[in-house]
Amino acid sequence: MDQTQPPESRTLLIDRQGLSTVVTARLREMIVDGRFMPGTRLNERVLCEQLLVSRTPLREAFKTLEVEGLINILPNRGAVVAQLSVDDVKQTFEVLAALEGLSGKLACDRITDEELAEIRTIHTKMLAAHARHDLPAYYPLNHSIHDRINAAARNAVLTATYLQINARVQNIRFRSNFDQDKWNLAVKEHCEMLEALEKRDGDRLQAVLQRHLYHKLDSVLANFREMMAPADRA
Repeated sequence: MDQTQPPESRTLLIDRQGLSTVVTARLREMIVDGRFMPGTRLNERVLCEQLLVSRTPLREAFKTLEVEGLINILPNRGAVVAQLSVDDVKQTFEVLAALEGLSGKLACDRITDEELAEIRTIHTKMLAAHARHDLPAYYPLNHSIHDRINAAARNAVLTATYLQINARVQNIRFRSNFDQDKWNLAVKEHCEMLEALEKRDGDRLQAVLQRHLYHKLDSVLANFREMMAPADRA
């Protein structure tokens, strides 16, 4: 920041940067949650009215989200929610598998008893959601377990990298369609994760998490093929 600026100007700059951060977080959440689907054009006028901001912080937010790979800013079209290709998804999951595996290995050395107890409680709730076939309740519990294992690794660089990359595929990762067999397998792997974490077996947890991510990739790609099939027949 230019310290030669008058105090009033510096305050305005700080306020604007803070507002841009808030807008960025809000838009990121809306994209990740699927409220803006891939390929959707982000209308600046509508978003300004919806978020109660001017175009300046909105455009600054667009720049940040473009760097994160969540949107594309196209000539004559403006900001559009990024649409991943099959190769994009494969490559992103390859990186996520490595990051989650490392998170698990580090977490086994660094997790506290209190953190483990919290994960155990969430795991129990997740099993209950699975037993009653309650997908809307299951998804956030599943997501929370992965995030808490990552946080227990206590590596800020790892967490920041994981969160940024996971944001690109979070919606399709946690909301792609399961058949019952794939859902059962995912739950079985979560039981293996908890067992490895309780035994502080970092190598085993790393292997289970990586296998879990690759099985999830298979489900995501199958879902992609189902979505593309109508277009192929047209």
